[in-house]
Amino acid sequence: MSSSPQIPLGHPIPGSPHSVSCSLPRMADIVGYEERDPAVLGAMRAGYPRFAVHPFVRALIEDAAPQARAGEQVWPVLSARAAGALVQHLGEGRVFEADRVVFVAHRADPALAQRAKLWLQHTGGLLSSRGAEDALGRRGRRAGAAPERIFAGDARAEVRRVLGPLFAAPPEHLVLAASGMGAVHAAFRAVGAEQAARGRTAWVQLGWLYLDTLALLRKFTADPARDHLVQLDVTDLAALERLFAEHGPRIAGVITEIPTNPLLQTGDLPAIASLAWKHGARVIADPSMVSPFNADVLPHADVVTFSLTKYASHAGDVMAGAAVVNPARPGAEALRAALAAQLDAPYPRDLARLAAEIGSAPAVVGQINRNTPQVADFLSRHPAVERVWWSLQEDTAANYRRLARRPEACGAVISFTLRKPLAEFYDRVALAKGPSFGMSTTLLCPYVYLAHYDLLPGRGDGRELAQAGLSPELLRLSVGTEPVEGILAALAAALE
Repeated sequence: MSSSPQIPLGHPIPGSPHSVSCSLPRMADIVGYEERDPAVLGAMRAGYPRFAVHPFVRALIEDAAPQARAGEQVWPVLSARAAGALVQHLGEGRVFEADRVVFVAHRADPALAQRAKLWLQHTGGLLSSRGAEDALGRRGRRAGAAPERIFAGDARAEVRRVLGPLFAAPPEHLVLAASGMGAVHAAFRAVGAEQAARGRTAWVQLGWLYLDTLALLRKFTADPARDHLVQLDVTDLAALERLFAEHGPRIAGVITEIPTNPLLQTGDLPAIASLAWKHGARVIADPSMVSPFNADVLPHADVVTFSLTKYASHAGDVMAGAAVVNPARPGAEALRAALAAQLDAPYPRDLARLAAEIGSAPAVVGQINRNTPQVADFLSRHPAVERVWWSLQEDTAANYRRLARRPEACGAVISFTLRKPLAEFYDRVALAKGPSFGMSTTLLCPYVYLAHYDLLPGRGDGRELAQAGLSPELLRLSVGTEPVEGILAALAAALE
């Protein structure tokens, strides 16, 4: 890969029309994308699907416009359930169905449209690219689906066959979702409803988490000013004990990531769970950063949620997720049923594509696990690198190792900062550059610019990032399966 030319701006990575990543090869492209520069946006042929409305989805929206009433904006969504939830969130709108697709229509007001788009982003409720592609085909707008390898048999059974042995739980306790965030949102809603009936409405955010998980806590708790409790240090059990001592009877649950995104920090999950359970709170744990192929967290959580877009769909061309309810916890069956009622299953073609990839995921993860320590060691020793974070970083490695399935089970992601200008390195490095992780393709992004552009100094005051220990210039590298010598050579050349 180090000898490859830069992937042109806006092109999908790795190249499928359903790719979840896209090339942003220069820092100027990153800034232009965030600033909504028409020249950059006009070049975008893809984007992470929950953030960028896929071209097939846009085309379906345009094609459905004649079915909208005058002055309406329409959105194709995953299901009637998602449509009803969106209308409830907006406080207005109507639902209609056309060509086997459910649409939500609301006033064509820019502020209302932005609220709808953000809700669909946070919850993963938008119709998938394959769903839109098939709908366009039924409408005669496309000749047919793009050729791709799909699983010919029972796709759901194949996915369960691979994932099932990772969890000590009955098959029905593993519930598939149309996205990782769809699984997180469903778990949050199911636990929230259960606990609200007991007068518990507060949630603990443990660590700096993925931006849409943060959004659920900031926007969808009953009273965000009172019910969103934040503890950024995942290792400070004494502080967590004080939080429970003060708010314990009100706390519905704790949400954390194992390890966190993007600083790869792991708390003492067994101790965290013991404390939460002593106070009657639930624990939602998300191991997406390393995947359940690498970390076993179910014994220390009520619900495990994770993205199947990462690692399982290692080609990077499927949006999917899953949730698993711990059968050993009180009320597990009722919680499983409530969770299943809150989420949407993957679109059938997405599931068939996932099933075609997931059988080779253990081998892909194994190769990633062999490559990542070598890249982490190289970066840690390089004089141009200021600091490195990964799952086996010294300060939280012991906590992570308690959960790792094998000593080498480290995952793909390494975050790091530099002692040289970010743009100088980023623009030079001959690696694929775009959002997402857990792909066979090595992938680099300036994480804070993409995820928290509004918090950067000069746009925000920078204090929130500083409190979280996030450098504005932090880079997140997802190590792939290419020969590690090529990855190291690309990094070395750009670090000179």
